[in-house]
Amino acid sequence: MHPSSHPLRAGRCSALLAFGLLAASANVLAEDKAGAQPEPSERGRYLVNTAGCHDCHTPFKDGPNGPEPDMTRMLSGHPEGLVMPEAPVLPDGPWKMVAAGTNTAYSGGWGVSFTANLTPDLETGLGKWTVDDFKNTIRTGRHLGRGRPILPPMPIPVYNNFTDADLEAIYAYLRTIPPIRNRVPEPRPPAR
Repeated sequence: MHPSSHPLRAGRCSALLAFGLLAASANVLAEDKAGAQPEPSERGRYLVNTAGCHDCHTPFKDGPNGPEPDMTRMLSGHPEGLVMPEAPVLPDGPWKMVAAGTNTAYSGGWGVSFTANLTPDLETGLGKWTVDDFKNTIRTGRHLGRGRPILPPMPIPVYNNFTDADLEAIYAYLRTIPPIRNRVPEPRPPAR
């Protein structure tokens, strides 16, 4: 009788082969599951980068091809050193809003708004905010969920489509970026 055809040895080989296949399958499933469920901060990075957050909260600078986000000031909001003059008055017509060259200050019928510092700086950013403060701001369209209205062009009606898990992931990511001390001015009321 050939050694591999011995019933006990063949059974043991089959069991080892089955165990090996099962272990390999478990590793593949674990990798697939890990790939499908990224860390919240990684999901948050993806959401921030695809939801246009840098378009307004990262000041623009002049680049070789025109305005581009200044990633050295990533998500720090309107630069505190850039004092904006009175906004131009627009005549009645199709033009209803003007924006600063940094794309961080906007003027329209609501007054003048300045984009917030989203970095985790404790004094000038979101460093003292809780995840509930963050979610309530987006859900209510009010600062900290209870203060002044969040003004245009912040797309609160669009961002209200984020799930709680999405907002928690965005918050988790914002906690990982470098804090930048940058005190953003308060909004200005409409000119009368």
